[in-house]
Amino acid sequence: MSLSKWVFPLFLIFTLFKPQIAIGGFEISSEFLKIAKQDEIFNWMVGIRRRIHENPELGYEEFETSKIIREELDKLGISYKYPVAVTGVVGFIGSGEPPFVAIRADMDALPMQEMVEWEHKSKVPGKMHACGHDAHVTMLLGAAKILKDHSHLLKETVVLVFQPAEEGGGGAIHVVDSGILENVKAIFGLHVSPALPLGQVSSKSGTLLAGSGFFEAVITGKGGHAAIPQHSIDPILAASNVVVSLQHLVSREADPLDSQVVTVAKFQGGGAFNVIPDSVTIGGTFRAFSKESFMQLKQRIEEVIIGQATVQRCNATVEFSSKDKPFFPAAINDNNLHEYFQNVAGDILGPSNVKTMLPLMGSEDFAVYQEVIPGYFYFLGMKSESNKKPASVHSPFFEINEDILPFGAAMHASLVANYFTEIQDSETQLNEKHHDEL
Repeated sequence: MSLSKWVFPLFLIFTLFKPQIAIGGFEISSEFLKIAKQDEIFNWMVGIRRRIHENPELGYEEFETSKIIREELDKLGISYKYPVAVTGVVGFIGSGEPPFVAIRADMDALPMQEMVEWEHKSKVPGKMHACGHDAHVTMLLGAAKILKDHSHLLKETVVLVFQPAEEGGGGAIHVVDSGILENVKAIFGLHVSPALPLGQVSSKSGTLLAGSGFFEAVITGKGGHAAIPQHSIDPILAASNVVVSLQHLVSREADPLDSQVVTVAKFQGGGAFNVIPDSVTIGGTFRAFSKESFMQLKQRIEEVIIGQATVQRCNATVEFSSKDKPFFPAAINDNNLHEYFQNVAGDILGPSNVKTMLPLMGSEDFAVYQEVIPGYFYFLGMKSESNKKPASVHSPFFEINEDILPFGAAMHASLVANYFTEIQDSETQLNEKHHDEL
């Protein structure tokens, strides 16, 4: 057989059996993870994460972090809007036409001094990425790169939300108020977990995280010499009674099957051993899974503080949410998205690595998106196989296992890319059903 007679059969075999990336039936998910693990992309993500980690910025101060994000989006040829919610960036990949689906990462650091000694330790005294937001931003950029490289497969639009001020500042509220997510059909978000093994995910349908609020009270008495307390009205004693009484709200007033938390974490008053101060300031957080329980706690906290202060002849003023510290609702995962998430995650990580968790009393302002858009939030494991016990989030010893980066990038990219297929399939089925009925 001549050479020319071999050409067409060989071409046909190569075309039929070469690996292809195609959207549909979760076929791209495992391919995205392989791409994210390639040395070139992995090293690129590690470099970005370390730059952000070295220069942590608090809520609404993420100007350099935002600059890094915009520089990388420019290099990738991804259009974006800036500023959103002061320092936020919202990017767009795909046709620019509906339907729209979003993936979100938070950008801000914490006011903590890093205690981990390593080459890329925080260069800013008193500030640290102790909650993994540097990794969150990096994984979203990794997903952006993967999706941009395969944007010819997207007939719709992926929205990349780089959000400021998650740590109590309510950045999600300002993103929603900007109107930029008005036409988004679904939104996904993740958080790193030092407790879960690397490559595992955990979440649940329905209520996942608690609603949370802050309170601060000033209890005022009459200062004087500690040796003659009868001439004073002691606000420290009054505040102490308040703290003890607040603990009874959960132990004696709440249904034991309705999880709630009241924690006093701030107690400031006096500066000398022999002086009774004029006033004491206390503050803390309260949390509940239902809006009814949350509002009941709020009412009772105020009543207890004012009442106990009055018993001790003091006055009290109580403040709750503020512009800087707003209330956050409970994070409630959409039931339909839960089944979809399990399918996609199982395809990428294997079904045995997709876990169902119990609700947590922690809170996340991702819940703000879920009040207006069907949303899904999950935890992504990064615990290594070493025997070293990892530090928890919000610890000065918190460390990121950078091997998590490809998993987060692939999960982000797969959830939005496959979601479009799910929309198309659902719409096709509805159209076919409607046609049959006619």
